[in-house]
Amino acid sequence: MLSYLHAFHAGNFADVQKHAALTLALGMMQAKKTSIACFDTHAGSALYDLTSERARKTAESDAGIRRLWALRGQLKSPDWQPMLELLDSLNKGAGTLSLYPGSPAWFANFGRPGDSVTTFELHPTEGRHLETWGEKSGVRVLNEDGLNGLLKCLPPAQPRLLTLIDPSYEVKDEYTLVAKTLAQAWKKCRHGVYLIWYPILTSGLQQQLIAGVEGSGVRKVLRSEVMLDQPPERGMVGSGMLVINPPWGFDQRLSDMLAELEGAARLGVSATLDWLVPE
Repeated sequence: MLSYLHAFHAGNFADVQKHAALTLALGMMQAKKTSIACFDTHAGSALYDLTSERARKTAESDAGIRRLWALRGQLKSPDWQPMLELLDSLNKGAGTLSLYPGSPAWFANFGRPGDSVTTFELHPTEGRHLETWGEKSGVRVLNEDGLNGLLKCLPPAQPRLLTLIDPSYEVKDEYTLVAKTLAQAWKKCRHGVYLIWYPILTSGLQQQLIAGVEGSGVRKVLRSEVMLDQPPERGMVGSGMLVINPPWGFDQRLSDMLAELEGAARLGVSATLDWLVPE
């Protein structure tokens, strides 16, 4: 099933959490000079127009990244600055955000010489957009299943690994499939840093993923969850991230970032962070 288009949801509260974790992890890993192989298993489009018909149909970015942007002068954590600086650059200093980067663009814009970015995308429309952008950005784009593709690429040539896994979970068995893929990838590259995004649903389907990771043998799994203060009666009520092998100090720095989103004055969410599986 390939009906999901992220353009309807780009820049929402889940994207803010996801890309905060991604940019923080990448920035902390780049404190060392050794190169990093970056993989994005479900890349989508590289850039999203927040003024497009699709984006305005849901207007989810208004309570997400656009809300954060409006409050940027009040944010205390310095770890927001890389995100904010890139947004300012993409939007050419405009007061209102129109362009928002998808995960491939976050990877590419923060990449250094020697780092590599490999993306996977099966959706034909998203894939075409990604390929056009990738040709100009030096990003490798593969039109194949990202979970299988990741496993074929491991271990990477570079000394270190950062992987983002964030399927749409349109197909219910993706929750267990992601857990199984993580276990296989971890065995191939145990030192890699893996970020797994998942929706928190009223149905509780995400518990299949959580249970699968807990029983996989994978160690050092940090869990970050952001819950809507006023959730809908059905569907997604929160956003979760599992971070395997986070850099030292990542947990406190991410916690400080997400704490600034809490309450009605910010993004209308509550954030928690704990160790799903200790070291």
